[in-house]
Amino acid sequence: MPFHRFDRQRIVREATATLKLALPLILAQLAAMGSSVVDTILSGHVGSQVLGAVAVGTGVWSLAVVTGIGVMLAVPSTVSQLEGAGQRRSIADVLIQSQWLGLIVGVILMLLMRHAIWLVDVMGVDPGLRRDVAGFLRAISWGAPALTCYFGMRGMSEGMGLTRPSMWFSFGGLLLLAPLDYALMYGRLGIPPQGAEGCGAATALVLWLQTLSFACYIRWRADYRDLGWDRVRRWPSWVVLGPLLHIGVPMAISLLAESGMFVAAALLIGRLGASAVSAHQVALNISALFFMVPLGLSMAITVRVGQAVGRGDPVGRAYAGFCGIGLTLLTQALSASLLLLAPGMLAHIYTSDPQVVHNTMVLLALAGLFQFSDGIQVASGGALRGMKDTRVPMLVTIFAYWLVGLPVGWWLAFPGRLGARGMWMGLVAGLSVAAILLLGRFWRRNRLAVADMH
Repeated sequence: MPFHRFDRQRIVREATATLKLALPLILAQLAAMGSSVVDTILSGHVGSQVLGAVAVGTGVWSLAVVTGIGVMLAVPSTVSQLEGAGQRRSIADVLIQSQWLGLIVGVILMLLMRHAIWLVDVMGVDPGLRRDVAGFLRAISWGAPALTCYFGMRGMSEGMGLTRPSMWFSFGGLLLLAPLDYALMYGRLGIPPQGAEGCGAATALVLWLQTLSFACYIRWRADYRDLGWDRVRRWPSWVVLGPLLHIGVPMAISLLAESGMFVAAALLIGRLGASAVSAHQVALNISALFFMVPLGLSMAITVRVGQAVGRGDPVGRAYAGFCGIGLTLLTQALSASLLLLAPGMLAHIYTSDPQVVHNTMVLLALAGLFQFSDGIQVASGGALRGMKDTRVPMLVTIFAYWLVGLPVGWWLAFPGRLGARGMWMGLVAGLSVAAILLLGRFWRRNRLAVADMH
């Protein structure tokens, strides 16, 4: 049907509401990335040994982060539907149960990280780094329960449409991390130098400070007073925990499938030599920075779709999802243009090595091509989360990334002799398949509502 038959005013209202929610979330994600930059810069000035240990340890820790955040993503979709249905007095119950879930998942992740050094051995990392990596993982593991509980509280607030606290606490954590990192890694204020272990301890401490601060904020802020605190279940209740796990576990697996594809790609590219690895790392870092924009938008889309579902508005659900996906395409057009038109300028920010710059420029051109598919898949996934549709998307991501992306990338990189460029072509293929399938599922689940939108 022609676009002019759609309600243009409603499209503008929906786009404005989504952007209002998304901007603080985008800034929050950028602040989270800034924490990694702070760790890298400060550890690099200590020495290559500490930098290498932090880099490897952060890679292993990221698996715990992705798992924990994935499970807790059940909270904003659940809360947004309650908010849309006018059931605010049930939200406090979800928050308390999410904290129990966060503690349980966080403790499990903490124990796994404390015994994850075997992953370093499997990855074939320099044995000289093993001790420092183990120290980093032991220290940062204490922050796992704080991470999951923090994202439970953050998810509750975002589900209510209150996204600015996410931004404030993310930037607050970033401001705290730099001096703590410096004091613990370098040895200041009477503290002996802790190196990589100090970096992990600083991150864990910041996570706990963020979590306790957010809890106090919720306790005293008027925005959260009418959520039904007088009727909450104080102890774990399967009535609430069961649905949260039913939604959250598939999302955790989906995120692990995607992040695992990139980790596996990095390990395979490691066989191609230092120049290829360096170019891959630089291009991936730049791509990850650009990805924060569609990721923040996808979180806002989840809330808007969830609220429409809660109030029983299928047409509003379709508008929320497709307007959000349209906004994502606009932002991705800008990032793709920058990656395709100025790859050399971006590469030179990271390195002056001519060979690495050349290789990075080739990969950034491919990154420019997958901006659209990456944006569509994360925005469509956010829309489906708002509908609590997570199991089929989980299967889609496993298929797209592990049965299409990685095999195609490996074949092009090695038998096809295209090297890192071939692996990135495989990433483009995997993300494109995921984008088509996830967008198709959201379209199919809303096709009747789409007909009513005309």
